[in-house]
Amino acid sequence: MTLSQRMGQVQIMAPRMIQSMEILQMPIMDLQERIHQELLENPVLEMKEPSAEDADFEAPAAPDERDPGVKELVIDKNNELDFDRLDALSRDYGDLFNEEHRPSRNGLDEEIDRKHDAMQNMASRPQSLQDYLLDQLGFIDMDSDLQRLVRHVIAHIDDNGFLTVPDETDPEYRRMLADPEYKLAQPIRRRQPSLAEMAMTFDEPVTPEQVEEALFLVQKLDPPGVGARDLKECLLLQVGPDTIHRDLVRRLILEHLEDIPHNRLPAIERDTGADLTTIKEAIEVIKHLNPRPGTGFTSESIPYVVPDIAVDRNEDGVYEIKLLDDWLPNVYISKRYIELYKDKGSSQEMRDYLKRKIQSAQWLQESIEQRRNTLEKVTRAIIEHQKGFLEKGPEHIQPLKMQQIADQVGVHVTTVSRAVDDKWVQTPRGIFPLKRFFGGGKTVNGEEIAWEVMKQTDGDHRPGGQVESAFGRGAGGSDERGRVSGETTDDHEVSADGGDTVVAGAEGLDGCA
Repeated sequence: MTLSQRMGQVQIMAPRMIQSMEILQMPIMDLQERIHQELLENPVLEMKEPSAEDADFEAPAAPDERDPGVKELVIDKNNELDFDRLDALSRDYGDLFNEEHRPSRNGLDEEIDRKHDAMQNMASRPQSLQDYLLDQLGFIDMDSDLQRLVRHVIAHIDDNGFLTVPDETDPEYRRMLADPEYKLAQPIRRRQPSLAEMAMTFDEPVTPEQVEEALFLVQKLDPPGVGARDLKECLLLQVGPDTIHRDLVRRLILEHLEDIPHNRLPAIERDTGADLTTIKEAIEVIKHLNPRPGTGFTSESIPYVVPDIAVDRNEDGVYEIKLLDDWLPNVYISKRYIELYKDKGSSQEMRDYLKRKIQSAQWLQESIEQRRNTLEKVTRAIIEHQKGFLEKGPEHIQPLKMQQIADQVGVHVTTVSRAVDDKWVQTPRGIFPLKRFFGGGKTVNGEEIAWEVMKQTDGDHRPGGQVESAFGRGAGGSDERGRVSGETTDDHEVSADGGDTVVAGAEGLDGCA
């Protein structure tokens, strides 16, 4: 065994820097959650209710050099300079730190309207099939025991609307039972349970006949066909007294369902004795039945995205950048705790505790403000490079690398990467992820052309030629690289995994639910 020494450089980041990077990388919804969490954990942080007086408040026009508020923060060993600055701010702008400040009547009305708009803009969870079925139970007169059994049956209705349970022989199901944190590689295989099995899994002793009674109640709910145990039962549940050729339709479902797709009409005619015209009309009725009545609902939440930035073009043709964070909680450091910290009569343990909490609150405020400044600068630089995209369409996108934006803004390229990560921008042409505006290219005839612009059906790489870009195949189309794309002003785009992602603009999320 030998001992050796090695010299090297190790970068150790301060907690303040780590927090600043985390805040910068957060999308607007995560940042809102983080602020609410800080409000719960840090007693010196309080949320300020906006008022009309705040809009009229103006800081002194020419602060002197004695005001630490005009100086950049210095990370000293004991953070005493930060506390001097905080003390000066508390002394000069006491109203901003006074938790007893009350908004005016007009300010209250404005705040009520703002909160109402925010509630309207919140993305609601899509209603699942199980939720829809449970809501209907309130309109059916039944005793509590039967209602509990009906709820038990509804809990075993799958996304297609059938009564099923997990197949215990499925390897994926076994892995999930062995490891609760296991991520399924594919959906669990399901099978039809018996009434006796359903009775055994209930938390109270019941008979299969009681389960069947509960199942019949479920099968009477909307949508028609729900609660079936197989395809035939599903279709039969949708055949009502007013169905055209009702008896023939039921017989075709029970006896000739396999013959219909193979167009075995002569065999059906011989067996049923009906004429071909009537058989064809009955088959047409069956074709309009829903073999999966639960597919109109979803058991998973549709991923919503809320833009962090809005880009609008004014009358002079200049693009204006606005951060959409007005509805974020406005936090401040309570003056009461600052005074308690400065009180010499407080115990040293109390002062140390308050010092840590005040520092943490101050760092949070500065990190949020730094996020705003960085995100605005980076977005402005991106828009300057991609005006053709916004004015003429995605086929005019320019090659752009993050390093170019980093050099222009004067930050490290990793800062640009964090700033655009999971951020969406609302533009006159639609809502796009900020990463959408980056991409490589190739020099053709002395001109830089983006890769996606060069994707053409005829192989013509000339600028201005007939181009089929990743957007050119239709609104919301995604290319083979899985990039979010879609030249559209609609409220839907295609996510990287091929599923629907609902995007909502600053005007409101309520139209996207």
